[in-house]
Amino acid sequence: MKCRHCGSESLSPFLDLGTAPPSNSYVTAKALGEPEPWYPLVIRVCEACLLVQTEDFAGREVFFSENYAYFSSFSTSWLAHAKSYVEAMAERFELGPQSKVVEVAANDGYLLQYVKEKGIACLGVEPTSSTAAAARKKGIEIVEEFFGVPLAERLVADGWQADLTAANNVLAHVPDINDFVSGFARILKPTGVSTFEFPHLLNMVAESQFDTAYHEHYSYLSLTAVAGIFEKNGLTVFDVETTPWHGGSLRVFACRSDGIARSVSPNVAAMLAAEDKAGMRDMGYYAGFQEQAQRVRNDFLSFLIDCQRQGLTVAAYGAAAKGNTLMNFAGIKPDLLPFVVDRNPAKQDMFMPGSRIPIVSEDVLKARKPERVVILPWNLKTEIENQLLYIKDWGGKFVTAVPELTVHG
Repeated sequence: MKCRHCGSESLSPFLDLGTAPPSNSYVTAKALGEPEPWYPLVIRVCEACLLVQTEDFAGREVFFSENYAYFSSFSTSWLAHAKSYVEAMAERFELGPQSKVVEVAANDGYLLQYVKEKGIACLGVEPTSSTAAAARKKGIEIVEEFFGVPLAERLVADGWQADLTAANNVLAHVPDINDFVSGFARILKPTGVSTFEFPHLLNMVAESQFDTAYHEHYSYLSLTAVAGIFEKNGLTVFDVETTPWHGGSLRVFACRSDGIARSVSPNVAAMLAAEDKAGMRDMGYYAGFQEQAQRVRNDFLSFLIDCQRQGLTVAAYGAAAKGNTLMNFAGIKPDLLPFVVDRNPAKQDMFMPGSRIPIVSEDVLKARKPERVVILPWNLKTEIENQLLYIKDWGGKFVTAVPELTVHG
């Protein structure tokens, strides 16, 4: 294995979750009698550039297929985050009718709908047919391709050189990170700005968030690694912010290295110093994560077995990719967790990959009244608890497994 950024062959272990199916490849009832593809899920850290990365065993088309089932707009709090982002960027960078905004990984139009409302010209790049179709229904122009240098150059030729590009939760999802980042250096105007949001590796380790590891996540990112990758591919980091999303994320601001220079915020040096203080330049920092993952797995499995012994009924909420990582690493099957509830109709009546746990609508939760409801997308815990507050009417309690097994209320 060579580092996907710098090509180094010096990579140290970070996390080994055995084998698992693609986390967003939900199983239809018709396919239950057929085998599923399982791939090793092994993550290493490059000793040279500090990029944490999965080993590659399949092409990106396997993970981001035409039936991709993650739709951003099903989270009301994420929609609010997107709207707030658009307001803030429009004000900070003086975007108006004369501006052009391009979002890479536009998903179902969750963000660009707010750009469009402001009368700003916008274009989405989204390779998955299912979400691209949903975005088009909102009147958003979508290019249904994977992003990189060739597409960026074509879009510039077509008049889409951008004042702002947005890339939320996609930098970690690309196998060729150099081509991807170089594409932004090509598509930006000399005065343009690119923003990237991604889960922060610092939080992943501090909060034992091993379940955010799955094949679709090719990289697990620190600012230290990202700044180096950007520098090698024509972008300069000039600011960074933290956000609470996905267990704690960074929003990185970058501009063209050959463009109009921007003053670098003190936030950049402060974040790099925080990563240094945590020990992220030392391989010892990465060595203990396997034990953290095993502790979370063992505690969750013990909880479910104890509930079964005590006669307590259990269900889960949110058929999220991170939930699939947890289920498959722990070997959970329907005998311990009989169903998972999800609001997304595209997932309902499907089955969780690997575990084959049925995914149902909220009506089933109300009818069966489980005594414990495990919130799999723990990053949306507050939103989900408020949505399902009624489970307390029958004495139900919420449970989260990460960073440690906790029964709430």
